[in-house]
Amino acid sequence: MRAALKWHARNAGNSRAKRYIEGMTDKPSTPDQASRADKQQAASAEAAKALAEYELRAVAVRQNMERLRALRLAKEAEEAARAPAAPARKRAASSSRSVKGKAESAKSKSVPLSQWLASQRESGRSN
Repeated sequence: MRAALKWHARNAGNSRAKRYIEGMTDKPSTPDQASRADKQQAASAEAAKALAEYELRAVAVRQNMERLRALRLAKEAEEAARAPAAPARKRAASSSRSVKGKAESAKSKSVPLSQWLASQRESGRSN
């Protein structure tokens, strides 16, 4: 504690220390700094105002979405109540594969491996 008192006593008249401490105050020292500080203050106020407007619009959009969702669900429920029960569709007796799938599988099974490899070599493909 004595060391701190000694330091304070030694530096009490130090003008450099005083300038450093005065530099930490919020008061701008030049007109340019004052105008810059005013601009920054105005910009931050504008930003706060814009953010508040944005949040209000976002709340309004969410409320509108909830209202529209409720209307859509009510309409769907009403349509479902009015619609007669749909008859169950019968499946065909054939296999579940489509005709296209059968044609593709027939193509892939029709060529033996040796012929496929020969065609690959002829086309310039190397192993």
